[in-house]
Amino acid sequence: MTNPLAAPDPWDYVADGYDEVSADIMLPFAQIALDVADPKPDARILDVAAGPGTLTLPAATRVAKVDAVDFSPPMIERLLRHVRAAGLTNVAAQVGDGQALPFADNEFDAAFSMFGLMFFPDRGKGFAELHRVLKPGGVAVVSSWAPVSESSLMTLIFDALRAGNPEMPRPQTNPASLENSDTFDRELRAAGFREASVEPHTISLAFDSADALWDRFARGSAPLQLSRRNLGAEDWTRREQLTLDHLRANYTPGQALSTTAWLGSGTK
Repeated sequence: MTNPLAAPDPWDYVADGYDEVSADIMLPFAQIALDVADPKPDARILDVAAGPGTLTLPAATRVAKVDAVDFSPPMIERLLRHVRAAGLTNVAAQVGDGQALPFADNEFDAAFSMFGLMFFPDRGKGFAELHRVLKPGGVAVVSSWAPVSESSLMTLIFDALRAGNPEMPRPQTNPASLENSDTFDRELRAAGFREASVEPHTISLAFDSADALWDRFARGSAPLQLSRRNLGAEDWTRREQLTLDHLRANYTPGQALSTTAWLGSGTK
């Protein structure tokens, strides 16, 4: 069954909300990824599935040139808006497919895909394309979420969602996905990367209230916004209220919650 998040439509639909609320969770991992690759000031780097520019923008302050690619036009529009607002002149962004990158071989010193390649219909092509466009000695860094069970934030969220919809299945780890660090490592190596490494990184977040937690999560979640669009207003409102009731009963304002991601890296 095709993952609906492998198509641009859900990301087009959620672009504004994702941009507004995702930085708290995504930016720390982007900064870690940049530190892992450690590009030199004269480097040219590539950001694949760049979204609204969570990695592109900080990268542009430390390297000579950033090329950004995403298959969602609204995401690229948001990214370019941020680039203009920041007065950056070293960013080029375009709509494109990470499985068929619009670049020649051996162009980049480093390449990244933060929580994007994990959704590709053909991850092998995604990894292979990153390898192809890198210069020899170039570094790729790719991120994927670890299993929900390793994230107190996502465990709480899924418990709350199931309170709103008891028929929703409990999250199950998919060993064939990049949630599995062995699969992640194997796919990096299969694409030709040497010195492959897959390491966990954890951040913590706290929210002023259960309502604030829900607002930040729901506005930026493509799966939830798809569900909202597909359900009638009455069903969505009922489920959302039950979800909020669960969060209000189980989240203490200011409580720190963790979430963990795998960062996989390799050298061409």
